[in-house]
Amino acid sequence: MGYLNPILHYGYEKFFADLADSGVSGVIIPDLPFADYQTIVKPIADRYDIRVIMMITPETSDERIRFIDDNTDGFIYMVSSASVTGAQKQTLDSAQQNAAGAIIGSKFVNLLRETNDPDKALDKLMEALGE
Repeated sequence: MGYLNPILHYGYEKFFADLADSGVSGVIIPDLPFADYQTIVKPIADRYDIRVIMMITPETSDERIRFIDDNTDGFIYMVSSASVTGAQKQTLDSAQQNAAGAIIGSKFVNLLRETNDPDKALDKLMEALGE
């Protein structure tokens, strides 16, 4: 995930080439205008087999969601609230019931801070998920 200005400075071609060389398969650029995605970014990203993940909110219209879905080939990231989304258990429960997946990175970061051990943090995360 990264914002557009540093990517513009770095250069789209180099950015996507470096992502591909690093094994990255998808990227979120929250402030990328959709028109720029379609005309400039998508052809470059496609050359490197990188999916550009688009974001929606609960306020995004059904028409806009369908438009985004019809014009992208990655998953769509729904921002569920203005807060840190992964820190809320009810947000995760809702996503598990209504979506194909949920991102819970902030929960893992909190557990990592708490345990100071990646293996223990992962164990606690899996326990919290009921795995």
